Amino acid sequence: MSGVSERGEFADYRAIGRGVAIMPRVSVVIPAKNEARNLEHVFGTIPEWIEEIVLVDGHSVDDTVAVARKLRPAVQIVHQQGRGKGDALQAGFAAAKGEIIVMMDADGSTDGKEIPRFVAALVTGADFAKGSRFASGGGSDDITFSRHLGNKILSGLVNSFFGTRYTDLCYGYNAFWAKHLSKLDLNCDGFEIETVMNVRAAKAGLAIQEIPSYEHLRLHGMSNLKVFRDGMRIARFIVRERFLERARRASPPEVSSAQDQESALLFVSREAQEQIVAVDATLPLPAACGRCRSLTPPIGVTEPVGKCAFPNGSASQFCVKNGRHWCWPG
Repeated sequence: MSGVSERGEFADYRAIGRGVAIMPRVSVVIPAKNEARNLEHVFGTIPEWIEEIVLVDGHSVDDTVAVARKLRPAVQIVHQQGRGKGDALQAGFAAAKGEIIVMMDADGSTDGKEIPRFVAALVTGADFAKGSRFASGGGSDDITFSRHLGNKILSGLVNSFFGTRYTDLCYGYNAFWAKHLSKLDLNCDGFEIETVMNVRAAKAGLAIQEIPSYEHLRLHGMSNLKVFRDGMRIARFIVRERFLERARRASPPEVSSAQDQESALLFVSREAQEQIVAVDATLPLPAACGRCRSLTPPIGVTEPVGKCAFPNGSASQFCVKNGRHWCWPG
């Protein structure tokens, strides 16, 4: 009888290593663009106990989707509507059903056998587990001098501005509890997504643990990363995020009633209001928008320009920033 009782009591637990078992469901989100030749290796490293793999296809012109379905018939395929790694990851996060979300790359550089390290950190108290190639026990076969130098400088900026002690800022192997996704406040579409997550996790007061990780060489194909371009995007985000905080502290309190909202417009300069009206007059309203959906407006935007609609019929607000259409629920 005791054996039956124990099997019932622990039936919902899954072993993730020797002497370690967990109950939370785990989803692995993998953005991929023309990575068909790499997927067999990548999927082969992912532990069998992973409940869900979400592959976000970024407009591939090869057999990425077909290969993924052949390797893992139960894989969930998300067809990216926008562009960029950040946009792809946000689409994958939105589709993931697990209580824990792990993000890894499709080029073979991240090893799925390390997933238990990340999950173990989360189930023992961490809110956000970030991989580090430069923590003790980590390493890289793929880091160049320019990437290493840039990462060191950018990590130093973040540590100085936000009081963190990160050893690696620009690495895409991370895991977190899905319930904290809204706190990360993701609103970017490029390779700066890892930095945004690391900074916002720290600002939100999440318990963060660095996990030593080893980065391998890309197996096939060419990387979409542009060191100088993407490095500058990351640097601009860091500076904006640091000094935006001061602006937020000086801004008026949030208001709810229509009369209070009208009064709050007094804090917006006349020039800014005129720009909003000008954009509103020239921008055609999309009939169905979902490609740029974000949980929040982009950095620096305080007022929406107008309304559009998502494919499911729900209302949304939109604005334009840096020449791009942004929309979010509201």
